[in-house]
Amino acid sequence: MDVRPASENPFPWGAAATPYEELGGEARVRALADAFYAIIDEESPVLRAMLPKDLSVSSQKLFEFLSGWMGGPGLYWERHGHPRLRMRHVRFPIDDHAANEWSRCMDGALDRIGAADPVKEFLSAELGKAAQSLRNMVSPDPTL
Repeated sequence: MDVRPASENPFPWGAAATPYEELGGEARVRALADAFYAIIDEESPVLRAMLPKDLSVSSQKLFEFLSGWMGGPGLYWERHGHPRLRMRHVRFPIDDHAANEWSRCMDGALDRIGAADPVKEFLSAELGKAAQSLRNMVSPDPTL
């Protein structure tokens, strides 16, 4: 295990060549996807309402996407083609609250699997940007 201070790591996610490797490879990325959907099921009615009853396909697709996005095998591309995140998510009402809720659930999943800093911070920041980029509606004004 690399015990150098985070500032001495060669990459923003740590010492490994990719975030995929830094997180721990296939088993850990799969655990992250499973933990993410478990948290949605347990804690997020806003996101849960957007998903099918059986979350196993959603979890598998997130695992496949994260695998390639994090520098591991490009499973999503091989099985489904280009991710086209905005196109695939346009049918869902994603406002600030939903995007923030997605990030909260992902942060919880990173905690649940015991992801270490700095890969946890890196993934949280970058995936949070992705969640925000999928917003397709304005949040209602609570003062109206």
